Parts: sequence; C-alpha cells; structure tokens
Amino acid sequence: MPRARRKPPVSTKPLVKSPVRIGSLDTAALVGDLRHLHEQAEDTNLDRMPADEELFGALLYLEFNAGALKSEEARRNSAITRVKLWEYLREQADVHQAKAIEQARAAHAEWADLAPALAVRVPSAAYNKAARLRAAALTDPDCGDRPVRRTPEAVVEAERKAAARAAAERRAQEEAANRHELLVPVAQRLLEHRDGLNDDEDVIFWLDQIAEVLPDCQTATQVVSLGIYVEAVIRELRRVERTAARPATTTDDARLAYAAAAELVTRASH
Repeated sequence: MPRARRKPPVSTKPLVKSPVRIGSLDTAALVGDLRHLHEQAEDTNLDRMPADEELFGALLYLEFNAGALKSEEARRNSAITRVKLWEYLREQADVHQAKAIEQARAAHAEWADLAPALAVRVPSAAYNKAARLRAAALTDPDCGDRPVRRTPEAVVEAERKAAARAAAERRAQEEAANRHELLVPVAQRLLEHRDGLNDDEDVIFWLDQIAEVLPDCQTATQVVSLGIYVEAVIRELRRVERTAARPATTTDDARLAYAAAAELVTRASH
C-alpha cells in the first residue's frame, strides 16, 4: 500500500501553538512570602538575606539556606516558588538580552562580534539565537496576545504583522494630523460667518462651544473637543435642513464654510 504523501509544513504554523509562560509576577511579594517561611523557621542567617526587590540575590540566599526550613511542607512550597521565580527571571533575561542585541546591532556590531557573547561559535548561530530571543518580546494579537513560539518562522511572521500594524498606525496618525491642521481654519470660518448660518438654538450652542475652545486650541484634548463641536454643528445644521425644511445657510460665505466643515467631518468618519 503506497504511503500517504506528507504535506509540507506551513511557515506560520509555529504561531498557532503558543508556549506556556510565567508572564507577569509580583516577585517582591513572593520573595516576601518565602522570607516569612524563614522567619517562622527562625533562620539565624535571615539578616543576611537581600531585600525582597533584589530577586537574584534573594534566590541565591534562599537556595543556600533551604535547610533552615524545618518542615517538609515548607521546603516543598519554598522550592516550588523558587522554581517559578527562576523561570520568571529566565523569561525576563531573554527580553533584556534581546534588547541588548538590538542596541548592539544599532551600534553596528557584527554577528561575529556577538557570537562569543551569545555562547555560540559562528555568526549564523548568533543570528538564529537572536531571532529566538526576539520571540520573548513578541506577542501575536491574532492569538489573544499570546507569546510567539521560538522558531525563525514564527518570529519573522510576528515581526511582519507588527510592522504592518505599525505602518497602519502611522498612516492613521498622519491622516489625523492632516485633519487637525484643517480643523482650526474650518472652525474659524464657521465662526466668521455664523451670522449666515441657521439660528437654531442647538446650532448656536455648539458654535458658542467652538468660540470658547478655539482661541487656545493647543493640547490634544482641546483639538479633540474642537472636532466634536464642529461635528455637532454640522449634525444640527443637517437636522435643520432635514426636519425644518429651512436652509442651513443664508449667505454664500456661510454656505462655503458649511460645505468645508461638512467635508472634513465626512472624511473624519471614514
């Protein structure tokens, strides 16, 4: 019977199954709990134990003085907690080592320079190890922000997605900046020609809000507020046209100001 042909692996498959990681921990609180176990055991060397925030030193002390714990249950609980803390420390070391590699490369370090520091023999091995370390700082939003697996394919795919998201975010920020540059003159024109706009009380209210914020519109919050007020003016003018069967404007200048503001609002909503 002929063998079934094996399908070639999918390059993004490593992203599907994310590894289990410790993640965020209140390490000082956990070290404090272990300190309490040693206090209860009347550890005579406890005054030499580093502070709870000094994780590496505290773990070394707890390992060396594990015999001070008198009960088997205390020794077991302490050891399990230390296993967790060492795993956490390993995860954090990966993240910071990856950042150090990135900074070294930014300073024009060659992979051959990094090979001894990464405990490998050849530049290609240094590159591959660095790629695996980068996975420690990457997450996959498509999989609930779970960590990325440490394979070259997973890292490349995650970085491609991150670059695409960053590019989309930059485009959105640029578009928002362009709209904000147009927002102030558009709002100013509405105020300059407000006598030619419909005198509906809601229209007047929102024009007054524009008049209040416009003279000192500098912070991001003020710009956002100004955009909301301009949008509200356009909404109310459109309502007047639709329900009251009255024109939104009575002069050509007001009509042009209204049209410019309406166009800006429409662009912002897409």
